[in-house]
Order: sequence, then structure tokens, then C-alpha cells
Amino acid sequence: MRIAVTGASGQIGSQVVRLLADEQAHQVVALSRRVLPSGRWPAGVSARAADYADLGALSTALRGADTLVFVSSDGPVAQVMAHHHNVIRAARASGVAHIVALSGLDADPCSPFCYAVSYGYTERLLAESECLVSIARASIYSEFFIGFLTRARASGQVRLPAADGRISLVSRADVARCLAALAVRPAGGHHDITGPQSLDLAAASALAARAWGTALEYVSITPAEHCAEMAIAGEDPWWMYAYSTMFASIQEQRWAAVSDEVRRLTGCSPVPFRETLASCKTA
Repeated sequence: MRIAVTGASGQIGSQVVRLLADEQAHQVVALSRRVLPSGRWPAGVSARAADYADLGALSTALRGADTLVFVSSDGPVAQVMAHHHNVIRAARASGVAHIVALSGLDADPCSPFCYAVSYGYTERLLAESECLVSIARASIYSEFFIGFLTRARASGQVRLPAADGRISLVSRADVARCLAALAVRPAGGHHDITGPQSLDLAAASALAARAWGTALEYVSITPAEHCAEMAIAGEDPWWMYAYSTMFASIQEQRWAAVSDEVRRLTGCSPVPFRETLASCKTA
């Protein structure tokens, strides 16, 4: 089977490429904006340049692929939606039979989270593609969230506008393993990919404090306070907006669900948040 993977230079896509290549049973095509050095990939992996914005390059790169692992684009939502439209059009035009798409646990156009809109839009396009579609709706990545905790070490306060919202934090490695599993065992439908437990920010902060041997306390602040503090810190305006809307969705408990899909798809238990904390290098 010939399996193409978009976003192959990213943290999720690169893991999926290696997992599929390790099986030595598939032809794996790694797609990225620029062709990466030949030594980047295991033997047998083909590397092709296909920018999300270039419909022609995507169509050429996907020609002959049986399955596409569609790792989402990033950046402003309007750009992401245009990129995703291109990928799905190219997959359909190239005769891809099965698309494994990375989406989000909060894939709801009614959500306050800006990316929930793009998740919902992309899932609608996938449903209209006439391909078999398997959707991995991932929760918030543990490694991404640890960035907020790491930055809070200097003050000892995790100052975020999440109220008592809970998150089923999931490791990127578990998400990649689920995408790879869906690529070789087509299941169709959507699959909620989460960590093994749902934590509020007070509990997540306490786990980090123990893992790192440092004082760390969660302080719930208002969205206005959060925006002001991000502005003072020099955060990019787009990401100020994206983070604000993400925490609004966390407050609404849109990331709190816990599923057993990681174990069901991969046969292995999901990585607990405390283990990811212990493995992360901190300043």
C-alpha cells in the first residue's frame, strides 16, 4: 500500500512517517513544503515537496497514493481552511481511496475556539469527498500545554483564563500512533484521541510542581487580564486571539472528554500527563 503523509517535517507528521516506515510493509511518501535532506528519513521513504497552498504540487505528489494521512496545517484560520480545501481537492482528484485526517476534539462551529471552526469546515469537506474517511479528533497536546507551565516557573503562578475547565491532555506520540494505525487498518468514522484522565489546571499545575520540584500554583484570571498580560509579553496578535478563544472553549469543558481509543487503536495505554512532564526538559 502506498501511504502519503502531509506535514511530514512537523512533530506529528514526522513520527507518522517513521512509524509507517518501520513496518516495512508500505511505500511511504513524506510530503512537506520543502524537500528535506535525504538522510532525514529511513530507507524506502520518498520525499516530495508539496506546499499546502499549491494545489498542483499536492495533486502531483498524491498521484498513485492509496491512503493519505492528512496532518492539519497551521497559522491563521482563513489560511488553514484554504490549505485544507486544497489537500482534499487534490486527494480526490488523485484517486486517493482513504483519508486519515487529524482534527480536534472540539470540532464544532458553535465553539468559541477559532480552530474549532476550521475543524468543522474540514470535516464537512471530507464528508463530501467521496473517499473513505477516518478522523482522529485529538485533545490538546500535553507537550503544547507544558509550554504554559514552563513559562510560569519564573513567577510560580500559572495565570490563565480557564476557570475550572478540564483537559484530557494527550501526547503527540499517542496521536501519531493512532494516525499510523488508522492508515493501515481503515476504520472510517471519527475517533476521539485523548489522554487517560481529564485534569483541571490546578491539578495539572500541581503535577508539574511535583515533577519539577518547584512551586507552581494555578491562578484563574479573566480573559481581559490574560490578553493584557500576553500583550505586555509581546505575543503576536493572531496567537493572542487563538489562545484566548482556546481557553474560552476549555472553560466550556469542550476538551474534557476521555476515551479509550488510543488503547483500542494501538493496543497500548496512552501516556499519562505526569510521564510527559517528567520527560520534558525544563529551564
